[in-house]
Amino acid sequence: MMINAMNTVNNDPNPPPVGGVLWSLAGDIRMLMTLPAALTMQVAHPAVGAGVDDHSVFRTDPWGRGERSLTSLQLWVYGGAGAAAEGRRLRRMHKAIQGTDAHGRRYHALAPASYAWVHATGYPVFRHAQQYLGRPFTEAQERQLYAEWLQVGRVLGIRDRDMPQSIEEFWPYYHKVLDNELEVTVVVEELIAPDQSIPAPDRGPRWLRLVLRPLWPALCPWFTRLRRFLTIGLMPPEARNALGLEWTDAQERRLRRFGRVVRAVVPVLPERLRFMPIARRARRAARG
Repeated sequence: MMINAMNTVNNDPNPPPVGGVLWSLAGDIRMLMTLPAALTMQVAHPAVGAGVDDHSVFRTDPWGRGERSLTSLQLWVYGGAGAAAEGRRLRRMHKAIQGTDAHGRRYHALAPASYAWVHATGYPVFRHAQQYLGRPFTEAQERQLYAEWLQVGRVLGIRDRDMPQSIEEFWPYYHKVLDNELEVTVVVEELIAPDQSIPAPDRGPRWLRLVLRPLWPALCPWFTRLRRFLTIGLMPPEARNALGLEWTDAQERRLRRFGRVVRAVVPVLPERLRFMPIARRARRAARG
């Protein structure tokens, strides 16, 4: 049963409902594989790409930036009363992000069109990736997922008039942005570079960081190639085509084989390994 869109006490938007589609999807470790595809689609928008290029620390602190982004996303879904507070924090942070893009046009991170596009990319990526990493959504689940993603948008301060309010309205909007606005920005080129140099992980358990540090020179090229493979493969085909990203039949077969392994292994993992910490705590509290 869907919760009300607004908290009746303080008029803050509520997060999506406990037990909904996002409740199982957003905290699952498979989410980690889908984020690079969504991020690449986001920064393919010239305004978003310029903002990330000018203001983000993704080059100097990639692991910290990723950890903060993932924590924020988890709070939107599992944060309860804290979800709206996190949405307000993000808007405050983005107020100062402005400048000029590669075409000499002014941008602002909170401009409705670009702010909504950043959020909108999640829905087609979740929908596409689910065909490989999980059980494909039914039509009813796709509609529920979109309704819940709209609710997350409200948590982030996106006005209803700035986002299509139904799946039927979403797809024309989505294809219009793909066809008319996206391009291979400098940040897109960096994210899909097959030989990108990434520093050794500085987040996570200390023992794991100590193990990875001496091995990282050998592991980094493999990690970069895998990230590129998943970024392009889990990006919806129409988005790949809009950016001119090559995807061969052989790569498609490899992705399907990879997906079969993921579908077999992840669902049988214990909850402490399958779900990320914020999601685990929220699921435990909901059961209690």
